[in-house]
Amino acid sequence: MSSAPAARQFEVRHLQIARAVAAAIAAAMITFSPDHSSAFGLSVFSGFAILTAIFMFVAAWLVYPAGRRGVAVLLGILDVVAGMVAGVGPLRSDTTFFVLVAVWAVATGVAEGVSGLRARRAARTQARDAIFVGALGVVFAIALLCVPAGYALNYTIEEAHQTFTLTGITIGVGIFGAYAAIVAVYLGIAGFSPRNTVTAEPAPADEHFGGAA
Repeated sequence: MSSAPAARQFEVRHLQIARAVAAAIAAAMITFSPDHSSAFGLSVFSGFAILTAIFMFVAAWLVYPAGRRGVAVLLGILDVVAGMVAGVGPLRSDTTFFVLVAVWAVATGVAEGVSGLRARRAARTQARDAIFVGALGVVFAIALLCVPAGYALNYTIEEAHQTFTLTGITIGVGIFGAYAAIVAVYLGIAGFSPRNTVTAEPAPADEHFGGAA
């Protein structure tokens, strides 16, 4: 009986808002930084993934009741493992960025996408959010894999009288920033949107989960 008040105080929308904040921070850091190297990209990704993992683990206890925490815990584990690997300085390279972030995006995207599909079959709330963010993670991974890690294009801006080089890692980090921005906007809107106060049987947490990391 004590879990009912906690469920009213901390809902899925609170988790969505928290994750939107983490994604917004990552997107802003990448957008406003001229450094799009693998070291910088993995540093931002590490902070984003670990912060999201913290939100997941906290939500597993405060949002979902015992026995219904599967997806939150799973995504938290995937996030924290990827974040810790990305935080290892000697491992930060272009190849590490593309491989690690792509694998993370596929794993978390599939996990949450499947939970969203299960939720939709059961007509649960937040199913659309989980499906969208899960699918976005898979699309993000595909986009990363389509970028050659060794790509380099020299171009000149006549007005600045300077020659620049567009590299694969620059594109990859930029794609990560775009992904984080979309997640931030989508989950932010979902978290602040009015909720239907339908009194129905509560769904398991892994069936009405709200968004992917």
